[in-house]
Amino acid sequence: MSDILEPTHALTSQALAGFTGTVKYYRWHSGLILTDGARYIAANGAAWLIDILASVQHLPTMREEDRQFWTLKVDLEKHTAVIICTDGDKTGDGEVELYRQDIPYTDFPLKEAKLYAFSEPGIGRIVLLPSEY
Repeated sequence: MSDILEPTHALTSQALAGFTGTVKYYRWHSGLILTDGARYIAANGAAWLIDILASVQHLPTMREEDRQFWTLKVDLEKHTAVIICTDGDKTGDGEVELYRQDIPYTDFPLKEAKLYAFSEPGIGRIVLLPSEY
């Protein structure tokens, strides 16, 4: 990634909901491409969250899944979290959990954050906020 990430804004639910569509795409390592909203998360103190997505894309279960639905659930009192990736219930038989990671400490300011990671042939895996879909 060529741009330097310098935090400029606090992460809020309202700020994230304001992203609808994207104007520009940003390359991240491991073949990820970020929308404006995903880059906003990375640039404002949560690059580690995007790095988690990037770090597991080599796993067979992740490579095989074209559409990944990520949820970060934070316990704001204990400063712990869990990040879970599912297939988004693509078969209609309930969501299949593809990946889970406990996070023993985080200062992430929101109770929950959701990201989608969709594979686009010839482009890569695009990470976006639900409001950008």
